[in-house]
Amino acid sequence: MNKFNKKAISSLKDIISSRRDIRGNRFLNKKIDDTILNELLEAANNAPSVGFSQPWKFIIIKDNKQREKVYKNFQKENKKAKKIFKTNEIYPNLKLEGIKESYLNIAVLYKKPKKDVLGQTTQKKVGEYSVVCAIQNFWLMARAYGIGVGWVSILKPKKIKKILDINEDYKLIAYLTVGYVKEFIDEPELKKIGWEKKKTLEEITKL
Repeated sequence: MNKFNKKAISSLKDIISSRRDIRGNRFLNKKIDDTILNELLEAANNAPSVGFSQPWKFIIIKDNKQREKVYKNFQKENKKAKKIFKTNEIYPNLKLEGIKESYLNIAVLYKKPKKDVLGQTTQKKVGEYSVVCAIQNFWLMARAYGIGVGWVSILKPKKIKKILDINEDYKLIAYLTVGYVKEFIDEPELKKIGWEKKKTLEEITKL
């Protein structure tokens, strides 16, 4: 029997639909209590994983010198991206990260297995997909607490691992910026400014 009532289901739907990718122009200079941060990390640790491998690792980054180095790598990679999107007038005005503005950054890692993993013998990438599930859990719990998360993908993974002194046993899956925000806008930002349109159920479903 389902133990969740209609109110709980409605709340979950609201959290999912209200999740946003937060940029630096929306973060507040406000501390996140360790007890709340632990709640977010616990949510991540409850994510599904292939073979119950739980291959994730979360590195909390508050050091400003490290963040400055990460930001410089973003600037370098973003220059390349601007050339790729040079015909799109929207791109130069986009704020695409909050590395220095957020309360903290998190590097999310995948621990490479040293033995065979149940369910991963044919499709090797599913271990990394498990880490993405953990990120989604973290993101949704953060939204429930009114905390914003941004996923900064315009970074060179090898360079970030070097900055953070991460050894070869781990692969960088995501670099997150985390903090309280001024507001959560009513629609995803890239939808709102016309970068892409929201797909319908008919477009994503094949019967």
